[in-house]
Amino acid sequence: MEFLIVSGLSGAGKSRAADVLEDMSYYCVDNMPVALIQKFAQLCLAANNRYDRVALVTDIRERSNFSELFEQLQLLVEMGCPYHILFVEADLPTIVRRYKESRRRHPLIEAGVSIEKAITNEIALLTPVREKADFVINTSGTTLGMLQNRLYKLFAEGEQGRALAVNVMSFGFKFGVPIESDLVFDVRFLPNPYYVPELRDKTGMDAAVYDYVLGGEEASHFMAKLQDLIAYLLPLYAQEGKTGLVISIGCTGGHHRSVAISRALCSKIISLGYNSQNINRDIGKL
Repeated sequence: MEFLIVSGLSGAGKSRAADVLEDMSYYCVDNMPVALIQKFAQLCLAANNRYDRVALVTDIRERSNFSELFEQLQLLVEMGCPYHILFVEADLPTIVRRYKESRRRHPLIEAGVSIEKAITNEIALLTPVREKADFVINTSGTTLGMLQNRLYKLFAEGEQGRALAVNVMSFGFKFGVPIESDLVFDVRFLPNPYYVPELRDKTGMDAAVYDYVLGGEEASHFMAKLQDLIAYLLPLYAQEGKTGLVISIGCTGGHHRSVAISRALCSKIISLGYNSQNINRDIGKL
């Protein structure tokens, strides 16, 4: 079992980091009381490998002496549970700006104490944790996508493509464009198998329809350009931190052309190393 302790300055982005770690299959617990770490680890061990990767977020909100944290971490080692510490920080102006924008109260704000002083106090209090950290990330000037990429490089090297899941959805325009669509492509310009008697009652899931749709010159040129575009766009979406993308392919009824094209596109996306699913929304509708 792998334990990751996520600590750092309030407003530096620990919660955002925990969200990304959760997408990486970590079981995340925010603001875990230090005194419960050992008992929590015991519960995880008793769960028969259900929790292989655990991230615990702990910070100044705990208001405890950090020597207790280190004692609990030593107990983890004695239990055979290795751990690492990730410390998330940002510069003073960045944290002040974030608190001004969010209008949240800093946990160390008291009467007569400015936000800058509260942050300075927190930096001093968390110094022992930072000094023991295995990884330090400074989020000043960092976008969510940049933070995501940094975390994937640290904790899931070679798995960055898994951060972006792509659904390729076929649909019929007569039933409306899917509201979850990020990208929409209209393939009603392609020859329609509906007007071929032996194909009318089949769908794009049938080999005969699939070959009819993809076998034409127009479809061949279109797929080449579409696949080039998608291959160019996906790394950019992943870089910006997008974790889910819906590409919708539409024809008139959602039975033939859109189904065949979405199948082909989904296969291409999988070959590029991304998680992708083909969803045929309207294939069973009349």
